[in-house]
Order: sequence, then structure tokens, then C-alpha cells
Amino acid sequence: MVRVSNNLVGILNLITLLLSIPIIGGGIWLSKQANTECERFLDKPVIALGVFILLVSIAGLVGSCCRVSCLLWVYLVVMFLLILLLFCFTIFAFVVTNKGAGEALSDRGYKEYRLGDYSDWLQKRVNNDNNWNKIRSCLQDSKICQRLLDDGSSAKVEDFNRQHLSSLQ
Repeated sequence: MVRVSNNLVGILNLITLLLSIPIIGGGIWLSKQANTECERFLDKPVIALGVFILLVSIAGLVGSCCRVSCLLWVYLVVMFLLILLLFCFTIFAFVVTNKGAGEALSDRGYKEYRLGDYSDWLQKRVNNDNNWNKIRSCLQDSKICQRLLDDGSSAKVEDFNRQHLSSLQ
């Protein structure tokens, strides 16, 4: 049974090792090709994530294939902490955005969202000038407002109000 579990851990870590290489490459490409603040915002976290996945998968691969128990323990602890971190982040995201569900408006195909409906932490982050400039840059790059104008430039107000719009629009 030990041989099967070690082989399974080795195969899974080989797959994650191979997947970390395009992640690192994508982060490096993004750092070299980024033209906007929105694109530059993600390059370092993507590279760091790729390197982290690479190191963890190497530890798991060497630990399982070469039967190095200390590396398997390191791998196990890191994976446990990663799962715990993802769980905490999920709870944090729900707590921060819980109140901001949007208010349904009568005769409208969309909900009304207000910054005051969200947590104080999120309000402070959005009201910070540096953060807002990054958010605005990403919104401008996505051209979501321009598409909204192009699609509804000749529409009547009543038709516009009945459209099912995303929360960003």
C-alpha cells in the first residue's frame, strides 16, 4: 500500500510541477509585455505562485520517489497550511462582501450597488487613491463602459432599464 500511495503522490506532483512551468512563464511574459497598470498588477503574484507550486511539487516528488520522509512531512505541512489558508481566504471574502448583495429596483433588470453597503475594510481599500487608480485602469482596459455605450446608444431609457446588466455595468 505504501508503494501505491508514494507513486500516486509522485504522479500528482509531477503533474503540478509541469503545470507550474507555464504559470511562471506566463508571469514572466506578463512582466515583459504589460502595457497597463492592470496587467502589471498581476505579474509578481503570478510568478510567486508559480515558484511556490514548483517548490512544493519538487518537495513532494523527491519525498515520494526517493522515500525522503522529512520532505514528505514538509510537503504535508505545507499542503495543510495551503488548504487552511484557502479556507480562511474564502471566509474572509464572504465576510467582506456579505452586505453588498445589491438592492433590487422595481422595473429594472439590474440591482443597485452602493459602496456603503460593503464592509468598512473594503470601503477603505476602494476609497484609497492608489487602489482606485488600479481599479479604474482595469475597468478602462476592459472597455466595459464603452461596450455599454455602443450597445445602448440608440436605445430608449425604458429599454436600457430593463436590460440585465452585470454588477460592473
